[in-house]
Amino acid sequence: MDPFTATIFAWQAGFVFTLRSMQLWAEPAQAQAQLTAYALEKQRAFALGLAAAGKATLAGAAAPAVLAAAMAPAHRRVRANARKLIAGR
Repeated sequence: MDPFTATIFAWQAGFVFTLRSMQLWAEPAQAQAQLTAYALEKQRAFALGLAAAGKATLAGAAAPAVLAAAMAPAHRRVRANARKLIAGR
C-alpha cells in the first residue's frame, strides 16, 4: 500500500470512528445493537482479508501484494462507511 493510500485509509477510519461514536452518544438506546453490528462488520472484513491474503500467498504473490489483498476488504468497508456517513444515511 502506497503512503498516500495508507494516509487516506487512516483518515477515513478516524472519520468513521468519530462520527459513529457521536451517533452512539446521541442515540444511547440503539447503542447495543449498533455496536454489535459494527463488531460483526469488522469480523467479516478481517475474515475476508485473511482469506484473500491466504489465496495470494498460495498463488505465490510477493509480500506487498499479500498485504494489499489482506487490507482490501477493510479498506472497501471503511470507504463505504465514510461515504454513507457523509451522505447522512
